[in-house]
Amino acid sequence: MTGPADSTVGGPMTGFMVGADTNRDRGGAGRIGVVDVGSNSVRLVVFEARNRAPDYFFNEKVLCGLGADLSRTGKLSAEGRRRALLAIHRFTALARRMGLSALYGVATAAVRDAGDGPAFRDLVEQETGLRLTVASGEDEARLAAQGVLLGFPHGDGLVADLGGASLELVRIADGGLNGPGRTFALGPLRLAGLADDAADATIRAAFAAAPEMTGPRGGRLFLVGGAWRAMTKIHMARSGYPLDVLHGFSLSGAQMLDLARQVAAEDPARLGEEVNASAARLAVTPMGARVLAGLIEAAAPEEVVISAFGLREGVLWEKLPPGLRSQDPLLSAARGMEARLSRSPGFGDELADWLAPVFPEFGPARMRIARAVCLLSDTAWSAHPDHRDVAVLEQLRRANLIGLTHEERIFAAAALSHRYRSARKLQGRAPSFGRPEGQDSALAKRLGRAIRLGTMLSGGALGALPAAPLRVEGGALALTLRGDLAELAGEVVEKRLASLAQSMALSHALRLD
Repeated sequence: MTGPADSTVGGPMTGFMVGADTNRDRGGAGRIGVVDVGSNSVRLVVFEARNRAPDYFFNEKVLCGLGADLSRTGKLSAEGRRRALLAIHRFTALARRMGLSALYGVATAAVRDAGDGPAFRDLVEQETGLRLTVASGEDEARLAAQGVLLGFPHGDGLVADLGGASLELVRIADGGLNGPGRTFALGPLRLAGLADDAADATIRAAFAAAPEMTGPRGGRLFLVGGAWRAMTKIHMARSGYPLDVLHGFSLSGAQMLDLARQVAAEDPARLGEEVNASAARLAVTPMGARVLAGLIEAAAPEEVVISAFGLREGVLWEKLPPGLRSQDPLLSAARGMEARLSRSPGFGDELADWLAPVFPEFGPARMRIARAVCLLSDTAWSAHPDHRDVAVLEQLRRANLIGLTHEERIFAAAALSHRYRSARKLQGRAPSFGRPEGQDSALAKRLGRAIRLGTMLSGGALGALPAAPLRVEGGALALTLRGDLAELAGEVVEKRLASLAQSMALSHALRLD
């Protein structure tokens, strides 16, 4: 392993090479690793930084509890040190074998605040070659905010990042940071051992002393942190929520406050019977819920939103070239999936351009979702024909798609269901997504049928659709096949055209020009 680069605090993260720079030809920033040494967990995440939306090449977490004894002794846990060092040895060994462009190490509140934190940082460097940047509270808040902005490009509101030993708050606006962040010693490991009343008093006093962070009241609150994600999983399980996607899940401030108060009073062992989460994570979830309740009471947000992205993604954000930062994250991710999984990369954009004229009611926002659906519409082609309908929906349910709301994901799922077959035939076979309501349901059906027509007409091959305009003319949906494209006319094409026209309450016409 090569030696470490200089480590900086208060500025962009620096890293060092752990292998030959073999990934630059992939485009973007290559394959980037982040070792996050937190107060509760130590994690290695490796990103394929090819697109605006991160691809997770590798992700491993060890719950070490470095900060478990911090409030009692002022030092790192001895057992936590041992387990963390073993984990970092493994992570750096893996990094050498993965051909990373760079590996970045960042340590947060436990190492920052512990009396033996500097000695631990030096020991990590001595034994593994990885120099940890010990982030200040403001650094930690900045990185968490950048991670949120990676997932919510136009995010506006208060970002709250809860780790094992600290809570960071920072405001974002207009796609950037809106002032410096601030750290609070309100992590669940810090508050462990306090009686409920004492914990609540400590939390209230901390927020009362920082009105510049919790005010003005209202707006959106973005939540980052494993304890809060676990709390959200509990709510999803209890409410029968149709998606199991955490990123972008939201509740009103009042609803999230009720949930936080409920979870704060519960037994972690009982919670483990309801959700798939580690015992170590669930052990700190009730106290994390107590911190959230105090924050909501102080800030009174109108909406609370879960972010699956945080500090590690914030490090990635700093390393992305400007060209990638400016991409639309949803379309970037969808194009990446199309490039890897479809028969004809580029067909999705061609299909979206072709069908746009018959969706005049789609404004830019809805047309953006329609384009993403087109890009994803052929990514399940290699599945058995009898199961492509379910395969494409399963991809959509689990894909790391960002830059869309849960309602928009449900709309996309409905459109894709009609791309393959009717929703009636799909019932009971597909993942549960819920259904669009009212006019959105009819529009999803139309979009799915239009995609089915365009794909059937062209065979999914590039070049045909631009010469086969689809237009509404004189009360009819007209498909014109020009030149040698007339050879593509047939019963199946006319049947698909008629199906689309029927969903638009129009007659249809197939014209050969």
